Amino acid sequence: MNAYDVLAERGFVEQVTDEKEVREALAGEGVTCYIGFDPTARSLHIGSLVPIMALVHMQRQGHRPIVLIGGGTALIGDPSGKTEMRQILSLEQVDENAAALKAQLSRYLDFGEDRALMLNNADWLTRLNYIEFLRDIGRHFSVNRMLAAESYRMRLEKGLNFIEFNYMLLQAYDFYHLFKHHGCTFQMGGNDQWGNIVAGMDLTRRMEGKTVYGVTFPLLTTSQGHKMGKTERGTVWLDGELTSPYEYFQYWINTEDADVLRFLCLFTFLPLEEIQAVRKLEDSRINIAKSVLAFETTKITHGQEEAEKAWRASAAAFGLKPVGAEWFPSSTIPRTGGEDAMEALPAFTVPRERIVSGIPAFEVFAESSLCASRGEARRLLSQGGGYVNGRVISTFDEPIGVGDLDDRGEIRLRKGKKRFVILRVSPE
Repeated sequence: MNAYDVLAERGFVEQVTDEKEVREALAGEGVTCYIGFDPTARSLHIGSLVPIMALVHMQRQGHRPIVLIGGGTALIGDPSGKTEMRQILSLEQVDENAAALKAQLSRYLDFGEDRALMLNNADWLTRLNYIEFLRDIGRHFSVNRMLAAESYRMRLEKGLNFIEFNYMLLQAYDFYHLFKHHGCTFQMGGNDQWGNIVAGMDLTRRMEGKTVYGVTFPLLTTSQGHKMGKTERGTVWLDGELTSPYEYFQYWINTEDADVLRFLCLFTFLPLEEIQAVRKLEDSRINIAKSVLAFETTKITHGQEEAEKAWRASAAAFGLKPVGAEWFPSSTIPRTGGEDAMEALPAFTVPRERIVSGIPAFEVFAESSLCASRGEARRLLSQGGGYVNGRVISTFDEPIGVGDLDDRGEIRLRKGKKRFVILRVSPE
């Protein structure tokens, strides 16, 4: 298929510079495209999955992606979509984050044999001569047009810092530089990047007399209007050390019914004809699709083995039913249950002497991170929202002790219907 059609059919396209020209440009193989990622943290989060998956689709259709780590632009900060100025990071912080992102993105894309490139714009932006840049590049930009861009108009009410005002010039220069040195003719990004992408296209046309293209993605929220990747516990990261594969799986399996079809299209590689089967699933049967969504997204980010562990632990904890082979036959989700597969559940350990003495339940729930504080734990347990081994905890200070240990020497704690933690006892 044409790569543009793949992106459009799966819901990636919000705006496109010229649909006919873009489709024609992507009709064959060998087009070089790029998306920029600012290294403002050591890991990307779920909100970055749309651009990541778009690059993977481009590579699967025979094109060459460039992952551009914004080591230079991160020193300034992108005002797009922000009501306040971003924190400016030091060069050392940016370099550390950039190195971590390079390793992380290698799990999604094949960088072997020039099939994809990973570049850092600090390699050219930090070497620019300011006077030459103003003379050769800055003269092509209209201040009036820049101020009309959505990313700047949002900030004018609260004040736009001059350093941020330069961001559009630098991102436009990135596109021009990648075209000139790597033959890149296609830029993609979130819809808040439209003005920056168009600026890069215009600069490349003025400097080289060539036509390049751009596509933007929708800025995703859930059907409830919530920002993707945000939970009561904070950000859902792609780094398994920051968000465990089990917690990652739980985020996706708790997807709202109204979002399942859209998320399967965007965040898995399952064929669209299989995904359309979701329309036939009603009431509790929609959980079949949620299980597959959670498994496939976890497999893409953390691998088959970790996805299977998360599935089996969730099946054992929540009574999930195995997905029959007639549903989503392309999925590699286990077709058996998750009995006795609790090792992937979050766990914490306490000294044996504390268990022997008995620990007040509210202290256990706070220490296990099931609750953010002892006060929250008291309220939860007083309202009957806490469980030990499936039994409702009667009072907030009920002691959790030796009598609660199961045959494996563990205690299963639960908050509400969906949050589990395993308490283990150290031998000392």
